[in-house]
Amino acid sequence: MSLLNASGLGLVNLGAPAVSADSERRKPEELKALALAAAEMLEGRPAEEIAKWATDTFGARFCVTSSMADAVVAHLFSRVSPGVDVVFLDTGLHFPETLKVRDTVVRTMNVNVRSIRPRLTVGQQDGEYGPRLFARSPDECCFLRKVEPLERALAEYDSWATGLRRDESPTRANTPVVAFDAKKGKVKVNPIAAWTQADVDAYISRWNVPVNELFKKGYGSIGCWPCTRRTKAGEDPRAGRWAMFEKTECGLHV
Repeated sequence: MSLLNASGLGLVNLGAPAVSADSERRKPEELKALALAAAEMLEGRPAEEIAKWATDTFGARFCVTSSMADAVVAHLFSRVSPGVDVVFLDTGLHFPETLKVRDTVVRTMNVNVRSIRPRLTVGQQDGEYGPRLFARSPDECCFLRKVEPLERALAEYDSWATGLRRDESPTRANTPVVAFDAKKGKVKVNPIAAWTQADVDAYISRWNVPVNELFKKGYGSIGCWPCTRRTKAGEDPRAGRWAMFEKTECGLHV
């Protein structure tokens, strides 16, 4: 088992060869063992090293997911694995500023952005479930517009990366850098889990990474426009999400 070399981007090998799109799928028990070994080996290591391990290990069966609140994780992977798939859930309810970040990533980064849409348009959902489902049953709306599309998008992958960080909220305080998601039967990689907001800001400044303009307008966390408000001084960054409900997650990470 080896980690990165002194140059920073050497091979990361925890005993599992990379896979191609046409190779045999790994079984859940093998993926779980990989995740457990990697979580121990990669805790405390640089985000680039964690990212390199993921792309080296899973090859074509790996993708990055991004909400496009910023493009930090997409940019990180573009550096260590150019051409990597980046999955964006286009809910039909995003702020224009969010779509602007997505489009900037498409134009400027060496990644393959896949915009995944729900099975129903917003209008079709209104017709089938009634208007403003997000105001009556946000969990159901999130399932239709985020959870189900993500499950569909991840079907061809064995592993995916997120931008989850431990400092974002109490519910994310124990986020591991690598974990096995038993519900999805896949390996979940969180390369910047240990980063602080200061770390994120420093990376954005160093690499001139696209950032959602709403952060400058008082938003601490950005999701769909009907369920996102500006945060107040001293509030948790995610306090502006589903503020009228006892809800802190959309369902993608639970």
